[in-house]
Amino acid sequence: MAMRRYRALLAGVLAVALIGAAAGCSDSTAEPAAAGGDSAKTDKVTYLTAFGAVGRDAFAWVAQEKGYFKEAGLDVTIQLGAATGENLKGLAAGQAQFANLDLIGAWILAGKGDYKDFRTIAAIHQQSLVSIVALEGAGITSPKDLEGKKVGAATGSVNQLLFPAYAKLAGIDPAKIQWVNAQPPQLPALLAGGQVQALSTFLIGTKGIEKAAGGKKTVVLPYSKYLGDLYGNGIITTARIAKENPDLARRFRDASLKALKYTIEHPDEAAQILKKAQPAADVTAAVGEITLMTPYVGSGGTLGSMDEERVARAIATLQAGGLIPAGLTPDAVVDFGLTPKA
Repeated sequence: MAMRRYRALLAGVLAVALIGAAAGCSDSTAEPAAAGGDSAKTDKVTYLTAFGAVGRDAFAWVAQEKGYFKEAGLDVTIQLGAATGENLKGLAAGQAQFANLDLIGAWILAGKGDYKDFRTIAAIHQQSLVSIVALEGAGITSPKDLEGKKVGAATGSVNQLLFPAYAKLAGIDPAKIQWVNAQPPQLPALLAGGQVQALSTFLIGTKGIEKAAGGKKTVVLPYSKYLGDLYGNGIITTARIAKENPDLARRFRDASLKALKYTIEHPDEAAQILKKAQPAADVTAAVGEITLMTPYVGSGGTLGSMDEERVARAIATLQAGGLIPAGLTPDAVVDFGLTPKA
């Protein structure tokens, strides 16, 4: 009964979201700004990685090393990002023009009215990478097994924010979950040390978790099994750049996606390029992240693509789950004139 009520609410919210999107649609295919279209000009921009210097972000350094940014008339300064909220702050303050971050986390903040001055221009991951991760032998093989357990998550992370929506569809009583919050680098040790029985984290981090646990294998329960319309990471820019200089956004988008394609096709080389630029990076962990995220990236015509109806369904899921109020429309967070078409 609860599942039927949730799906009925989701359908109603989706209808409103689609109507709002159609009514609020604007022409985002404006002609490129003169400066951005000048092939002799090199535009200096700053880009924020999703979180530090790890495998999921290696493609930015690949674009730099391989000359893809230079070919696109871009002089890019790559700065280490610090998760969704901090990256949005950096963009809003003019400290960067482009950033990689968790799209669902960004859309939740936009829906709450915290940050609105950004537009998504490409999806890096076609599905959310948020997952429940446990160690084999801990008695957790299905979502229902989480009840009565301690679950670790990064403080204020999208992982924990999304859990109520996941719990409703997976048949979990969220009141029976005890959360333990910590900084991301501390999470593997919490699980390995038995302070928690599971983590709500990103599946691409499982290799690092297994390493911290002395080689024990992990059990992974992806949120995407129940929340299939949610995207993972994506590239964003400011609403002003998207509107006034779409050519700049397209050039950055295309160079980044070219590098992303090369990265998933050559994970070992990409990890070495990352290590060259960021000596503290762990090559083995980086290769593991790239390999694990590859099925979620897509290929060919789907690389970077986004679908307006699917974005509307994702927003409807967030609204039906009580994560954001009604009112957010797809065109408020995605510029569909700039995102690649599937």
